[in-house]
Amino acid sequence: MKEKTLSILLAVILILISTIYPVMGTSYPNQHFNSTSMIPHQYFTYFEMADLLHTLQENYSDIMLLESIGTTYEGRNIWMVKLSDNVNEDEDELGVLLMGAHHGNEKPSFEALIFFIQHMLKNYGKENTDDDEDGQINEDLIDGLDNDGDGLVDEDPSEDRVRNVIDNTQIFLIPMVNPDGVEYTDNRNDGWRKNRAPKEGQTGNIGVDLNRNYAYKWELYDIFPALYGDLWTSNPESWNYRGEYPFSENETTAVKNFVESEDINISLSYHSYGEFIIYPWMHTSQYTPDENLFISIGEGMASISKYDFNKGKGTLIPWPGGTIGTSENWLYGERNILSFTIELCKTRAPTNPSVVYEYCLAHVGVNLYVCERTPDIQVDKKIVTNSHLYVSLHLLSMLQNTGLYLPG
Repeated sequence: MKEKTLSILLAVILILISTIYPVMGTSYPNQHFNSTSMIPHQYFTYFEMADLLHTLQENYSDIMLLESIGTTYEGRNIWMVKLSDNVNEDEDELGVLLMGAHHGNEKPSFEALIFFIQHMLKNYGKENTDDDEDGQINEDLIDGLDNDGDGLVDEDPSEDRVRNVIDNTQIFLIPMVNPDGVEYTDNRNDGWRKNRAPKEGQTGNIGVDLNRNYAYKWELYDIFPALYGDLWTSNPESWNYRGEYPFSENETTAVKNFVESEDINISLSYHSYGEFIIYPWMHTSQYTPDENLFISIGEGMASISKYDFNKGKGTLIPWPGGTIGTSENWLYGERNILSFTIELCKTRAPTNPSVVYEYCLAHVGVNLYVCERTPDIQVDKKIVTNSHLYVSLHLLSMLQNTGLYLPG
């Protein structure tokens, strides 16, 4: 009798725990995590993510496609999720690319994308719902504002909005660009910044920083070694080691080949941490040809997430220095894709379940906003004039004629 009572009691406890906190690999509840719970949030492992994505693809095959775009050094698939109303067709719709975990120890970067995938699938076929039970529907979008004036923010998301985005956009997601790094743990690290492909000259600190391995302006390492940190980026033992040559790694090559096969207009690459948003150029203060459009979209995202938007420009004479080899520079410089980096959270990988839920939900709103901007990007590029461009190009021309400046 005692054993039966203990079994029942244990079952009740497990049920109660599961209602206030989702265990690893399960779907998120449609409400805030219990901020009083002492149970720390557990991030998805690669295998849990893969299992979940396969299950979701089976259950939502009409709007979700799951494909491997390549394999890592350790043999893991790099999974790509496509969300679209005609998901098996290459539609005449512009695409959005969302990526996470270039750095394997930056767990929020993939958690936010897994959350977004589940939100989109769950709400696409759902009728408009009065989530806050006030007699109205869809009156408080996920936009960081209290749209209905009830003192709460984003508590009644719009199902119509999800449908419109999936019906009019092709959304591509690569939640874990670096699954080998995500899976690696030792007594010092929970996740590994670089990938796990050993290189000549490495002993303990193996691998390549994938967000230094994209091919754009690598020649500047040789021309301005001090300004671009060549001392450590070319050091195989460095955490920022860029690799032997551009696209030397399976993971960055997979992203390159995939991007070149699709018509993508905007990309967001999620990282952690810092709570800020940046955009090209990463290697110079020179204005981009689409400066005001970058600012327009960046300020829109920042208004939702409340993150700092780092414009990082303003010098009349462009100066060299910064980071080379980022996905953002290559996506914009070589593919003309408006690309942003979003650094999530105030810490690398918070475990407070309320904090995790808040940043995941806020960036559902950010992703939806970006998807809504995408169909009109080509028109916006023509309409949104760049008041900075003429001055910058004029100065560049003058400096180039004097031989004092190398173009960015």
